[in-house]
Amino acid sequence: MNYSNPANLAVLACPGGEVFADEVILHLKKYYRHKYDVTVSDLVRQYNMNTDDVVRQINFINDAGPLTSLAQGGFLKYHTPQFKVPARFTMFPNGELKAEILESIRGKDIYIVQDVENHYPLSFNDGSLTRALSINDHLMSIFVTVDAVKQAGADRVTLVIPTYPYSRQHKRKGREGLTASRVGGILESLGVNRIITLDIHSREIVNAFKFMRLENLHASYQIIRQLSKVTEIRGDDLVVVSPDTGAVDRNKFYATAFKKPLALLYKERDYSRVTKDAMENNISEIKLLGNVSGKTVFMADDMLGTGGTLLKAMQFLKDQGARQVIAAISLPMFSGNAINYFDQAYKDGLFYRIIGTNAIYQEELLKREWYVSVNITKLFAQTISRLHQGLSLSSLLDNRAIIEKRLSDNRPL
Repeated sequence: MNYSNPANLAVLACPGGEVFADEVILHLKKYYRHKYDVTVSDLVRQYNMNTDDVVRQINFINDAGPLTSLAQGGFLKYHTPQFKVPARFTMFPNGELKAEILESIRGKDIYIVQDVENHYPLSFNDGSLTRALSINDHLMSIFVTVDAVKQAGADRVTLVIPTYPYSRQHKRKGREGLTASRVGGILESLGVNRIITLDIHSREIVNAFKFMRLENLHASYQIIRQLSKVTEIRGDDLVVVSPDTGAVDRNKFYATAFKKPLALLYKERDYSRVTKDAMENNISEIKLLGNVSGKTVFMADDMLGTGGTLLKAMQFLKDQGARQVIAAISLPMFSGNAINYFDQAYKDGLFYRIIGTNAIYQEELLKREWYVSVNITKLFAQTISRLHQGLSLSSLLDNRAIIEKRLSDNRPL
């Protein structure tokens, strides 16, 4: 293992993914520094050598590899890996995007990071242009970046997209497209080897890929840690509620981990109506299977768009006697005027807290008292490092064992 430049691992951020990528890189640097220190300590003990001699020899071996990694500092100190690939993104007057890689990446293992739900103003043309992008603009920026990386000779390309675009268009009810699958097919045809995402809306999407792999991460451990700070998760008054039939498996996971009862909200929908915002959706009736009277309710879902479904569920649960409602959302989009609607719902006492991840860049949402953000960049950094080293992802993809162990031992999460 080359600890000064770990086997050509590199991270490239698209416009919109810079903040997430920078945090991932910070975790990668901490991880490899820890690995370096552990290796030095083990070699000193095993070979009864002086620490300075071990450090000097490790740095010599690293620098004697590819000459591009030579002499990043003194030979008696740790050489910090430079993971980030500099790039220039240009937007032309007609809206076309161009990506330029500003250093050699030939033969490298590249991880392209993009947040397709970042709708805040972004910088282009060396800072001379600022523009907010739609999800389609972000998707196009991914396409041109992947193409640029492949043209520049990258050995392997992994796309890191916490929010998989068009994931809700995964099944056909009539004369409509399977756009979620088509997006994956386009990425595969461009040469993407693997996708890392968070709580993909449907596992059916993976079936559209021929060779490309998809790693679907879950933020359950990070959410449970935050939930334990918000309420007492070991008490008797907690009940887990699935907000709809599609979220049963997710909430069954939490109910099993907490050893709490699982209730279900069944929603009748009028599919002749199109959801416009939080107040105008297609839910016609809600029924509850279970008991929430006097209980603290915890609900988990994968994404929140306009928020109308969740707001109706919260109102219904309060009407059924729920004492407190807490929701966890992996992908907090809060589209349109959703934040304003939740502000009013919070004032009306419909819920206590919403726990979301930083998978989507937010500014206004973080100012709300009722919103709590959990950081998942360490999870993505661990996944990137393990993939790069060819190590197993099992404990990251399925973290039930560690959660159940810590809860059963009454240990802090």
